[in-house]
Amino acid sequence: MTAAELLTPHLSKIKAPFGGEKVYKDECAFCFDNPESETGLYVCMNTFIGLGKKHVERYYRMTTNSVFLHLRRIRKEIPQTDESPPEKKPTKLAIGVEGGFNPDEKKYEFEEQNSIVVLPSWTVIPLTDPGIPDMVQVAVAAILGAEDAWKLEEAAAMAGTWDGEKRIVSKYAENLAQLNNGKKIPPKGWKCERCDLTSNLWLNLTDGTILCGRRFFDGSGGNNHAVDYYEQTKYPLAVKLGTITPDGGDVYSYAEDDMVEDPYLAKHLAHFGINITSMEKTDKTMVEMEIDINQKIGEWDVIQEAGSKLTPMYGPGYTGMRNLGNSCYMNSVMQVLFTIPDFQRRYYEAATTIFNNCTSNPTGDFNTQMAKLGHGLLSGDYSAPPPEGAESKIMPPTGIRPQMFKTLIGKGHPEFSTKRQQDAQEFFLHIINIIERNSRGDHNPTECFKFNVEEKVQCVQSGKVKYTNRSDYCLALPVPLEASVNKDDVTLYEAKKIDLEAQGKKIDPKEIVRPKIPLLKCVETFGESETIDDFYSTALKKKSIASKTTRLATFPDYLMVQLKKFTIGEDWIPRKLDVSVDVPDELDLSALRGMGIQPGEEELPTEQQSQPQIQIDETLVTQLVEMGFPIEGCKRAVYNTNNSGIETAMNWVMEHMGDQDFADPFVLPGSTASSSETFQPNEESLMMIMSMGFTKEQAAKALKNTNNNVERAADWIFSHADELDTMETEEQGATAAPTQTQYRDGNPKYKLVAFISHMGTSTMVGHYVCHIKKDDKWVIFNDEHVALSEHPPKDLAYLYLYQRV
Repeated sequence: MTAAELLTPHLSKIKAPFGGEKVYKDECAFCFDNPESETGLYVCMNTFIGLGKKHVERYYRMTTNSVFLHLRRIRKEIPQTDESPPEKKPTKLAIGVEGGFNPDEKKYEFEEQNSIVVLPSWTVIPLTDPGIPDMVQVAVAAILGAEDAWKLEEAAAMAGTWDGEKRIVSKYAENLAQLNNGKKIPPKGWKCERCDLTSNLWLNLTDGTILCGRRFFDGSGGNNHAVDYYEQTKYPLAVKLGTITPDGGDVYSYAEDDMVEDPYLAKHLAHFGINITSMEKTDKTMVEMEIDINQKIGEWDVIQEAGSKLTPMYGPGYTGMRNLGNSCYMNSVMQVLFTIPDFQRRYYEAATTIFNNCTSNPTGDFNTQMAKLGHGLLSGDYSAPPPEGAESKIMPPTGIRPQMFKTLIGKGHPEFSTKRQQDAQEFFLHIINIIERNSRGDHNPTECFKFNVEEKVQCVQSGKVKYTNRSDYCLALPVPLEASVNKDDVTLYEAKKIDLEAQGKKIDPKEIVRPKIPLLKCVETFGESETIDDFYSTALKKKSIASKTTRLATFPDYLMVQLKKFTIGEDWIPRKLDVSVDVPDELDLSALRGMGIQPGEEELPTEQQSQPQIQIDETLVTQLVEMGFPIEGCKRAVYNTNNSGIETAMNWVMEHMGDQDFADPFVLPGSTASSSETFQPNEESLMMIMSMGFTKEQAAKALKNTNNNVERAADWIFSHADELDTMETEEQGATAAPTQTQYRDGNPKYKLVAFISHMGTSTMVGHYVCHIKKDDKWVIFNDEHVALSEHPPKDLAYLYLYQRV
């Protein structure tokens, strides 16, 4: 049959994507086959869904769509010669994106072999066949010319961002006061007006003062003179000299405590005689300085096991994940999750069933994409060693590229939808929430992590107690620096470091000495009592002092442990504790077992209305909100510090921003919240929550408790299962007790099976890798690189996964 005879019966179902339809031509909706795979990718010419060959017939039977555009792209490595251009230095903090870190970059060329395939006969029609009908040729050209759907979605999410991080326009820019003091800034020869530094200099845009910037944790940077000057004058904006070009420069707002955009920078600089059109970059931007710091930190080499000849691993369970632009946090967490049997059973072993039951839009179905990810990681289909002796140098794709998955789980989220680096622990909790939403009434693999936290508060004066319980999925442990067992060695190292820096020398990363802290000391500190000032005692009917202790009422099958390494310094700069933690392979947490109320203990009365009203200083609340903190948490901070000032409230925020209820609606103790009759839920948000399988009453309650914030409501509803069960019982008119949250419990003794490490100075920059124990051997997963680990850096990790023995 001719091409025309084959295609004419199907013309009514062949379309061109001219109506804004999404075209998925870079990745299969059900697996990670792509145009570079051995069998290529088949794009349905009706729905524009991309399919790997093993899924085409099933899709044809489901939809009766018969015509597919077959995309086949062969990648060949271009041999590098002595005349090849030198490797570019990184200019961005990202990993695996243009301008970012790309340690193993290779050059390739591609050969395209595309055609049309008609099912069920699998007849191949070359695109050069002159018998192809005109409308089919138009459709083929439109599909080939269309941007892939994930690129369009990413572009929409990243609109208006800079390197993945949006810089706000400073509220001080438009009406910035500039003093007429006659000061003119020369084009060079700048020096700090309070010290001798000639680099990292900032020009205050109000009065033209030139001062040095902040001192970084490693001793580099400046002497904080620009910061000190702001505290004296409150002049808000400064631009970093040496970064000014016709396109702008690095502008910092001390009042807003962030890098900002100044749309009037040219005018503000002209006030001091600076012509922005003639300026050239002579100093490092803040991004470049951060890169330099990250590269200097010895943990980069240690965690990635640089210098070791690591043996690559291939086959089922040894598949890497390509970095999609600072997605290493996601890659590490998902690699760890899919080593757990609960996740393997739910998504890998049940993949075929999930695929057959998926919605008409597999790219947007979470369970389908999880099954696809599980199959990609565990099947071994995308983890084969490179061919030996291939003259053509044809290179098979290495690992999988989970672009659809990343787009889906980040959709609508202010952080995970961007290319910014994220906190792996926050992403772990995020993915737990999403899995719970999509597992209602079905097997929920996250149950293996869930444990019951018991908190006991005891009024010191009356001796009476109050017990509360909540669910959690991650045990966050403090890192007590005072528990260091090598303080003398650290002191000697710090002295040597200062001496070398005075000589203009750098210390060898291999000689770095970090405070060494036993993990058991972290556990011990977690179990210690915490003093609560200004505790309102219902027994005394006045404020008192209380002690609070936290225990685990149940112990899960798998325990995720987080070391709280990220903190705020006394200078208010976020920083990471550079410590070495002695982590045992076996961990006994028997000392943390909660036993509930004990004989002889008397509970505090449940009286709610006796506490006197306290007015909250709204000015302090507003100041905290402007710093970027949730308004409800700011109210809590001001209330709990008795309106005693912004610094005291800020300290409270830093100590409590990790509390589970930090951002929940705050009601003054002793007052009553608005009744459910007066609360009006947002109708659109209500429908969104109900679409997850909840009743209208449950959705309304979640929105009421989160001030109509649909995202927080979705998180709230899954962490308050007990209350929802109570509501269901009341609606049914039942007299039986509400169903209690179920927890797995057992022996509190664990063995280490995986850990995730972070390299960099904060969670927003740097790189994550994970190590997983397989067949009694440690394996490193560094994005798409999977290898046998020679020196697993357990002491420098951030998250640890323990399995109950």
